[in-house]
Amino acid sequence: METPNLFLALAVLLLSGLLFGRAVKHLRLPNVTGYLLAGLVLGPYVVGFLHGEFLESLNVISEMALAFIAFSIGGEFKASYFRRVGATPIVIALFEGLGATLVVTVSLVIAGQSLPFSLILGAIASATAPAATVLVIKQYKAKGPLTSTLLSVVALDDAVALIAFGFSVALAKSLQQGGGFSAAALLSPLWEVLLSLLLGAVLGLLFLWPLRFFKKDSNRLCIAVAFVLLGTALADLLGASALLTNMVMGAALVNLCKSAPDIFRIADFITPPIYMMFFVVSGAELNLSVLPTVGVAGAVYILMRVAGKWLGATAGASVMHAEPVIKKYLGPTLIPQAGVAIGLTLVAQDVVPEHAAAIRAIVLCGTLIYEIIGPMVAKACLVKAGEISEP
Repeated sequence: METPNLFLALAVLLLSGLLFGRAVKHLRLPNVTGYLLAGLVLGPYVVGFLHGEFLESLNVISEMALAFIAFSIGGEFKASYFRRVGATPIVIALFEGLGATLVVTVSLVIAGQSLPFSLILGAIASATAPAATVLVIKQYKAKGPLTSTLLSVVALDDAVALIAFGFSVALAKSLQQGGGFSAAALLSPLWEVLLSLLLGAVLGLLFLWPLRFFKKDSNRLCIAVAFVLLGTALADLLGASALLTNMVMGAALVNLCKSAPDIFRIADFITPPIYMMFFVVSGAELNLSVLPTVGVAGAVYILMRVAGKWLGATAGASVMHAEPVIKKYLGPTLIPQAGVAIGLTLVAQDVVPEHAAAIRAIVLCGTLIYEIIGPMVAKACLVKAGEISEP
C-alpha cells in the first residue's frame, strides 16, 4: 500500500482514536483500549493504512509520549509521600519485578526450555509498561492508596527490570560460553541506572532557573516541553534511560519548586493528543502474525509473568504491612508490558542468537495480550478498591 501523507495520517490517528475511544466507553472499557483497537484496525493486519517503514517514521510520537508519561509519574514522587509510606513502594517493586523473573524462569525450565533462554525471558518478564496504567488513572481521576502505590511501583519498575536483565544476561553469557561472570556485563545496567538518576537530578535543578524569569502559563509550557525533550535527547546520547531520566527530573522538580503543581497541570494541556496518537500507533504495531508461533514457551511466559507479578506484589505488600486494598489489587494492575520489554529483546539477540526469533515472538505476543487486557483489569481493580467510580 502507498505511504500516506504524514499530516493525513496524524489526523486519522486522532480521529480514529476519538471514535474508538467513544465506542469502547459504551462497553465501560478504558479509552486506551479503544485507542489500541483503532491502531489494530488501521495497522497492516486489517486495513493496512499504517504499515512498515511509515510506522517506524512515527517512532518520535512514541518517544515523546513515554517521556511525558515518565515526567508526570516523577511528579508523584513527593518527599512527603515517601516520609508517610516509607520504603513500601520500593520493596513492592523489587518483589513484583524479581517475582516475575523467578516464576517465569523456573516455569520455563520445568517446561523443558534451556536455562539461558529461560533466564533471558524471565528477566524481560520483570518489565512493566507505565503508559496504559497512567492513562487509565488520568481518565478516571483515580485517587487513593492503591493509585499512589501503583504509580510509584511502575515508576521504580523500570530500574528493577534493567538491573535484573543485566544480571540475567551476564549469567546467560557465562552459561553459553562456559566461563565466568563478566564484570562489565554486571556493572552496565547499574551504571545506566546511576547515570539516569544523576542526569535527571541535574536537569531538575536546571529546570528551576528559567522558571524564575517566565511566569506566564504559555511560557512555562514551552519550558516544560523543552526540558522533557532535552532529557530524552541527552539520555539517548549518553546511553542512559530516557524513562528514568525524565522521572527523576519530574521528582526533583516537584520537591524543589513550589509552583511544580502548576507546571504539571500546564504540561497536561499538550499531552492528550500525544498520548492518543501513541496508543493508536502502538495498536498498529501489535503483530497478530506471531500468535500461532509462540507454542508452549509462549503460553508459559504469558501466564506465569502475570502470576509472578501478582504473587510478588502481594508478598511485598504483606512484608511491608501495606493497606489491604494494596495487597489485594496491586498485582493485577501490573499486567501491561510494551516498549522496554521489546527493546530488551534486541539485546537478547546478541546473548542467545539461536533463540532470538522465539524470544521476540513470545514478547510481541505477550505485548498484544497484555496491552489489550491490562487497562481493563487495572480499571476493574481501581473500581473494586473504591478509588474510581463507575461512569
